[in-house]
Amino acid sequence: MAAGGRQAGPMPDLGRYVVARPIYSEPAFEEENKKRAHLQPTLRERVQGACSCSRKKAFQITKSFLPILEWLPKYRVKEWIVSDIISGVSTGLVATLQGLAFALLVAVPLGYGLYSAFFPLLTYFFLGTSRHLSVGPFPVVSLMVGSVVLSMAPDDKFHIMSSNATGLNKTLIDTASRDAQRVVIASTLTFLVGIIQLVFGALQIGFIVRYLADPLVGGFTTAAAFQVFVSQLKIVLNVSTKNYNGILSIIYTLIEIFQRIGTTNIADLIAGLLTIFVCMVVKEINDRFKHKIPVPIPIEVIVTIVATGISYAADLEKKYNAGIVKSIPRGFLPPEPPAVSMFSEMIAAAFSIAVVAYAIAVSVAKVYATKHDYSIDGNQEFIAYGISNVFAGAFSCFVATTALSRTAVQESTGGKTQVASIISAGIVLIAIVALGKLLEPLQKSVLAAVVIANLKGMFMQVFDVPRLWRQNKADAMIWIFTCVASIILGLDLGLLAGLVFGLLTVVVRVQFPSWGGLGNVLGTDLYKNVKDYKTVVEPEGVKILRFSSPIFYANIDGLKSSLKSTVGFDAVRVHNKRLKALRMIQKLIKKGKLKATKNGISDSGATNEAFESDEDLDDPEDLNIPTKEVEIHVDWNSELPVKVNVPRVPIHSLIFDFGGVSFLDVVAVRTMKMIVKEFERIDVTVYIASHQDNIITKLEQCGFFDDNIRKDIFFLTVHDAVLYIQHEMMHRDIQDPIFEKISLMQESKEPIDFTETGNLDDELDVQEEAMRRLAS
Repeated sequence: MAAGGRQAGPMPDLGRYVVARPIYSEPAFEEENKKRAHLQPTLRERVQGACSCSRKKAFQITKSFLPILEWLPKYRVKEWIVSDIISGVSTGLVATLQGLAFALLVAVPLGYGLYSAFFPLLTYFFLGTSRHLSVGPFPVVSLMVGSVVLSMAPDDKFHIMSSNATGLNKTLIDTASRDAQRVVIASTLTFLVGIIQLVFGALQIGFIVRYLADPLVGGFTTAAAFQVFVSQLKIVLNVSTKNYNGILSIIYTLIEIFQRIGTTNIADLIAGLLTIFVCMVVKEINDRFKHKIPVPIPIEVIVTIVATGISYAADLEKKYNAGIVKSIPRGFLPPEPPAVSMFSEMIAAAFSIAVVAYAIAVSVAKVYATKHDYSIDGNQEFIAYGISNVFAGAFSCFVATTALSRTAVQESTGGKTQVASIISAGIVLIAIVALGKLLEPLQKSVLAAVVIANLKGMFMQVFDVPRLWRQNKADAMIWIFTCVASIILGLDLGLLAGLVFGLLTVVVRVQFPSWGGLGNVLGTDLYKNVKDYKTVVEPEGVKILRFSSPIFYANIDGLKSSLKSTVGFDAVRVHNKRLKALRMIQKLIKKGKLKATKNGISDSGATNEAFESDEDLDDPEDLNIPTKEVEIHVDWNSELPVKVNVPRVPIHSLIFDFGGVSFLDVVAVRTMKMIVKEFERIDVTVYIASHQDNIITKLEQCGFFDDNIRKDIFFLTVHDAVLYIQHEMMHRDIQDPIFEKISLMQESKEPIDFTETGNLDDELDVQEEAMRRLAS
């Protein structure tokens, strides 16, 4: 023996291995390998553990609620501060412009977009677990907020009558009252979204975002991008339309835009098209040469500055009637309480916005956390965004999440921590306090064009559909259905419809799982589907069924159907046919037309009426049959002397491969017990292999085991079960021929009652049991 316990000599062939071990049934394995005892803590112990407090535990709870205490003491000032400053300035310029642009989607004055780009950053700095997210407005969420705002405060509610010099009355819109009401609605909705997110975080149900699958999110955000595009298109064209909401609103908006396209403002259109073209070209350059350009070109900021200068110098508003920003308030507004009376009108929309905003933020956060090797806490993120939105709602902001482009700028320019976010908040603060006046000549079409240019990434998701279709058609259908539903029904109903459709696809896939009959790869312990491989062979007299799904009430019928297809017969029908044949045989024996001998059943010499019609079976004729106990043999797979078509049973064993079964419910346990007894009645033994330990526990809890069904039908692997069956069959061949012997009391004048039944709860009496065992 070599040092370290290694055997001296030539190295073994690592391409093959040989294992010698006993055949393990469940009882045999448990006898050799004792289970660990898992003691569940009592309720009192759980309460004591949850309520106990120590200095260490209190500090851990505080750090989990305030993640800044975890990373700020470890901040590397000399290494990171310069990168965070550069990143913060770049992100702050982009955040300022996007705040103004996304305010158009919410249908509130543009200055409130700056507030929304500032206040959420302050709280997320202390509470967030992501080091790279830039918190603020996002087009999809802003559009969802805007749809609520427009539905609750449409222009129609603010019409006023005005008379001109000619004495004619003219209908005008009270924009001041309208804008004030819309700000209240947006801030109240933000406050309610924050409360919902805070409750979700406190209840530790961050897992809810897992139900928003990637295909669903992709289809939803693509539909949202289309809706954002349509909403900004009318601003680029400077075409006034009604504010449509609800089902088909996007279609109605498009129709009205094209009906009024003749009123397009050429100055706004040219400015918008040039902005879209320049922004998309420069963004493509930034993307292609990101490894060579140390800092991405802030093209949105450059375009905004140039467009503002041109608009101011050319006086586009007066000369060409261009739509400009006009007024951006300087400074801050005092905090205002939410309009609680509106909660009932917006609760449904608030719920969907809260989930979507959280899902987008966490999805982006996970990408950068994986890239930079740290983790985020989903429940803490819910709390962070909840408090951020509650805080922001008090200062007249709209819902905050994260913008992909803004976060990408913060990370690509070298941002290391949330210090970059605080610096970007400082840039936004400067714009709020000092620079707002300078942006008043800016055309709204330029801001709308900036929004459209930032939709490129979401529109490119359309090219994911062919790939999804090749990989998984169900996922592709989820993407398409969610996208179409969100366009037609609106974002809130579309998201709900997509979520329901996605869950239905899961139910369907579980209800109709993959299954197949298995065969052995000769010379190995491997078992593969007999339909997929030419070289696999089914063991003689054995059928193996693999059912790759949890078994529960919804797919029980699928299990039964796959079982019948695998074995090739219906166990209940076979049993009933055998009982029918036995009744006919008993009738003819009593009439003396058949003889029961040790060698089987033979003609008695009289006219053989064994093939008499079924109508004569109930003729109550008593014959004097000699009293004698005989042993007979009936081979059910050969031709019978009676006119009954009994299906042949070519197997003696059935193995269920439970390797893909993760759980069973009560209905499944009851069904499995019925299956075992149904096959036992026709002398087919059922085995279960490759099961998980929790399956045994569930079967014990549901009373699966009894005097007839024991644990020794469970085996650790399919090969264990097959070897056991082969050993048993060899032993049976040596000891006794394979046929059943029974005793018939031929002097009995009472007909034996054979009942066709599919109910395993009906017990057979002694005579019926004897006749039933004529099978071989």
